Amino acid sequence: MADKTADQSENAEPPRESGGPVPRVRLRHFSRSLPMLLLRARESVMKHFRNSLRMYDLTEQQWRILRALMTVKEIEVTELARATFLLGPSLSRILRDLEARQLIERHPDENDLRRARITISAAGLDLIEKVSPHSEEIYAEITRAFGAERMREMQKLLEDLEAVMANIQLPLRGGEGEPSDDGDE
Repeated sequence: MADKTADQSENAEPPRESGGPVPRVRLRHFSRSLPMLLLRARESVMKHFRNSLRMYDLTEQQWRILRALMTVKEIEVTELARATFLLGPSLSRILRDLEARQLIERHPDENDLRRARITISAAGLDLIEKVSPHSEEIYAEITRAFGAERMREMQKLLEDLEAVMANIQLPLRGGEGEPSDDGDE
């Protein structure tokens, strides 16, 4: 009987200042929360890539930057932050580290000397060449285990979700969030 009383008091709604009970907010189970499902899936994938990156003394954020730089001739720092979902202060520190390792090059912007443009260096390209086979092995194993068709479908669904979320207008309280640094650096 004591257990039932404890359960009832835990679930009882606290009184409002006006004396009535406070309505409880009904949330889906934590394990079914879309942000948590996405984070858990990301983490289950990234743990395999992190092991590979560690062999080359790279963090996932550094790799993300190098990968982004592979897709452009050069990029302004603010654009790179947006492309890699890294906050400016973290990106600045990571760029300093990559520059010290001579994996990237920083050039003043011709139109605005306060800004810098970033390019991947020859050493950065060489490092990408060394890491890429390991990365592709991981992708191949994930695709084999998950299934090629399911992988294509999942990638398409995630792209669709991103596009829908970019256009959805939800009432925001407290403003829009900033990109995440993943807490690793």
